[in-house]
Amino acid sequence: MKLAIVTAYPPSKVTLNEYAFHLVKQFRKNQNVTELILLTDRTEKAKDLEFTEAGCKITVKECWSFNSYKNIFSVTKAINKTKPDSVLFNLQFMKFGDKKIAAALGLMLPLVCKLKNIPNIVLLHNILEEVDLGSAGFTSNKLMQRIYGFIGTSLTKLILQADIVAVTMQKYVNILEVKYLATNVKLIPHGTFEIAEEPDYTLPQGPLQIMTFGKFGTYKKVEGMIEAVEMVRKSTGLDLEVVIAGTDNPNVPGYLAKVQEDYKHVPQVRFTGYVEEEEVPVLFNKSTVVVFPYTSTTGSSGVLHQAGSYGKAVVMPDLGDLALLVKDEGYLGEFFEPTSVKSMANAIEALVVNEAYRLHLAKQNYKAATAHPMSQIADMYIETFKKIVDEKCVKISKVNSNTHKAIL
Repeated sequence: MKLAIVTAYPPSKVTLNEYAFHLVKQFRKNQNVTELILLTDRTEKAKDLEFTEAGCKITVKECWSFNSYKNIFSVTKAINKTKPDSVLFNLQFMKFGDKKIAAALGLMLPLVCKLKNIPNIVLLHNILEEVDLGSAGFTSNKLMQRIYGFIGTSLTKLILQADIVAVTMQKYVNILEVKYLATNVKLIPHGTFEIAEEPDYTLPQGPLQIMTFGKFGTYKKVEGMIEAVEMVRKSTGLDLEVVIAGTDNPNVPGYLAKVQEDYKHVPQVRFTGYVEEEEVPVLFNKSTVVVFPYTSTTGSSGVLHQAGSYGKAVVMPDLGDLALLVKDEGYLGEFFEPTSVKSMANAIEALVVNEAYRLHLAKQNYKAATAHPMSQIADMYIETFKKIVDEKCVKISKVNSNTHKAIL
């Protein structure tokens, strides 16, 4: 199979680029894939293709740009030129831009493939029905939220023109089937990027690192986490370091710089900036606890899967998709009320003062993470593509048979 993937890809800073990297890493080792064609966004630096394992040929076509109105034409042109057997879209609603028209035009690409009769799957990481538009940084205006809701419904109908829409949570399947009467939705878990050998769970010397990881400023805000750790320091006397790993959300440029200035009086608060792929294991392995300072959620959490793969205990809000992931995939965490700094402090303290409890959560999260390695997820996509191709062949065969009968 000559498989094309439409996605952002490292060193891109556009969302879901890390997910694409790990999918590609597994697809290239699959014996059913003869060539991977990456239809990616344009970046100044070369794409990260430094894989150590043997694998199939990879062709990169940088053919789209964030917020460009031309993406639908440039990606279609690249598909026509490379002639893939199948196309996988790695998407969320703002993948092609945060401007409404640019985003919408990009999301028409699965329909283009459908019209060209190219087998295609959309991996949809979130659905707007489950996004708090205010907390996620879209809009707090009630009228605008209704407009966004109408636009989101229209775009979802567009996306559902794909042969298969894969989502990462059963709740999303249920919503799409009930609201849109969709019959082409399939649950394929998020998967865990790297499954390291089971750690020994010992912590490095020095302060206990309370870490958070992601893009911050909308529904992920770190002020409360800093204040919560200060509370735990005072109540326990423990040596704690706050590690804020990641960058601003594109919708809130300058957010972390302002936080750093506002909290410069607080000791042992470290801002790492963008974390390169090879630095991720070091970051997680040195952490004592991984915190999710979220006020809402917008999809299955890649960070939770990463934390599990490195055997880490987590502190998370008791809301939305995070709570569902715990139920559906077997992760464990210490929960807090999303709007309460004191509740977050209590959750962090519960883990840093009780080693046995921290280890219990860490070991269970490693077990949950190892249940769905990315190699398994890649295989599920390949099998789904095979099924699409088989069904198309059956349809063509029936049409030819009926045509032959009509002639006779």
